Amino acid sequence: MTALLEVQNLHKRFGGLVAAKDISFSIKAGEIVGLIGPNGSGKSTVMKCIMGIERPNGGSVKLSGVEVAGWPPHRIARQGVGLVFQHSHPLHRQTILEHIILALLPDNLLMLRTDPDVRRRAEEIAARVGLANVMHRLPRTLPFADLRRLELAKAIARNPKVVLVDEPFAGLTSAEVADFSRLIASFRADGHAVLLVDHNVKGVAALVDRVIAMYLGEHVAEGTAEEVMQNETVRRVYLGGKIETAARPEREGKGHTPLLDVRNVGVLYGKATALDDVSIHVGEGEFVSVVGLNGAGKTTLFNAISGLVPYSGTINWNGQPLGGHTPGSIARIGIVQCPENRELFGDMSVRENLDLGGSHLPPRESAEQIEWLFVLFPILKARQKQAARTLSGGEQQMLAIARALMMKPKLLILDEPTLGLAPVILEQLSKAMETLRQTTGITVLLGEQNVTFALPHADRVYVLEHTRIVWEGDPARFAKEAGGGYL
Repeated sequence: MTALLEVQNLHKRFGGLVAAKDISFSIKAGEIVGLIGPNGSGKSTVMKCIMGIERPNGGSVKLSGVEVAGWPPHRIARQGVGLVFQHSHPLHRQTILEHIILALLPDNLLMLRTDPDVRRRAEEIAARVGLANVMHRLPRTLPFADLRRLELAKAIARNPKVVLVDEPFAGLTSAEVADFSRLIASFRADGHAVLLVDHNVKGVAALVDRVIAMYLGEHVAEGTAEEVMQNETVRRVYLGGKIETAARPEREGKGHTPLLDVRNVGVLYGKATALDDVSIHVGEGEFVSVVGLNGAGKTTLFNAISGLVPYSGTINWNGQPLGGHTPGSIARIGIVQCPENRELFGDMSVRENLDLGGSHLPPRESAEQIEWLFVLFPILKARQKQAARTLSGGEQQMLAIARALMMKPKLLILDEPTLGLAPVILEQLSKAMETLRQTTGITVLLGEQNVTFALPHADRVYVLEHTRIVWEGDPARFAKEAGGGYL
C-alpha cells in the first residue's frame, strides 16, 4: 500500500542549530505513528515542516506521492493535511458550531457559494467529537477538554488524508485522555494516516502502530511501543543511563509531622489541568526526588509550594498552612527554589549574584557562606569576577544552586538541575549533592527527568506522570518496580 505521508532525509536548521537531521519515515492509510522525544529533540520542528509552518532546508515531504516540501501551510492543508494544535485560540464571538462551519467553508474566492448541507455536516462532526450538547455555546464557557475537541473537529472538517496531532493529552484528566484516545483511534477505521507528537512512549503506546524516537534532532529508534521503551539508546536519553541506587540509613523523625506536607493539590492553567490531586511529604533532613518526564507537572508542583501559582488542596510547612503567603514570605521562612531556567542576572558578576542571594544576611555571615560555597563549587571562586552570562551552562547551574544556598534554606527545591549538562558537569553536581547530604542538615526536594542523577542521593522517590503521582517508594524499589515502566 502506498504511503499517504512520506518524509525522506528531512533537514532543518535555525542558524547554527540543527533541529532536524536526515529524518525519514512514512505513514500508510489507517496507520497511527507516534513521534516522541524530550523537549528540544526536534519532533515539533518535523511536524511544522510537514505542515509548512517551517520551511525545511533539505529533504522531501510527499503527500500521496506529491512533493509538498516548502509549500505554504494553506496549500498543504488543501492537499490533505489537518493539524490539531496543542493550544486552542478560538474566536470569542462564534459558537462551537460556527467554528466548525468556518472550517468547512471553501478557501477559494471563486467558490464562495457554500454547500447547502454544510450546517448538517458541521453538526455531524460536532457529534462525532463529543460536542453535540455544547455546539451552540461560546468557547469561553467550555472546559479545556472540549476546547481540545474543537481543535480536533476543525482539523478533520475537510476530511484530511493525514492528521497531525500535537501533544494530544496535555492538560487532560485521565478520563478525558481515554475519551480523546478513542476519538483518535477511530481515525484508523476511516483510513486517515495519523502522526501523534508527544513527550513519551507511554502516553501514546495504546494508540500507535509504531513509534519513532528523536533526540537532539536525530532519529534514534523506531519500532513498536514496547520495542522503543526497551531500546538502550532511548532509555539512556530518558533515564540518563543505568539506574543505580545507594543504601541509605533510616532518617530520624520518621512518623513525626513532615517538614513539608502537600495534600490533594490541584493546579489549573486556564482550563488545562497541570496537577491533579497530588500529595507528597518531605521529612526534615530528607532528600526526596520527584521524577517524571517533561510535562508531567514537576515545575508546577514546585511553583505551587513556592507560592507562585494558585492551587486547590493544602500545603503545610511545619504543620502550618502556606496558603495566603507570598512567594517572598515563603522564601524567608526557609523554602528556596532553584528554578529550571536558573534566572541569573547575566550582566552581574558571579560574586554579585551570590551577594544578592545573601543580602538578608549580616556581612560576616554572608562572607562565611560564600567561602563555604567556593569550597562546594571551586570553579565559582575562580570565576567570581566574571559576568554570569559568560559562564558555561554547567557553571551557570552551579551559580544558580549556590545563590539559592546563600539564603540558607531549610528546604532547597531543585528543578531539573541537570537539564542540558555534559556528563562531566553532572558528576561534579552529583558530588556537590552528596556533600550537602553528608555535611549539612538541609532538606532537599529534587525534580528530575534524569533518574540516574535523582536516585543515588534520594531517601524516597515519587513518580509524577501526567499530572498525578503514580508511584512512591525507596530508590531500590524504584529500580525493581517502576524503572521498567518509567517511559
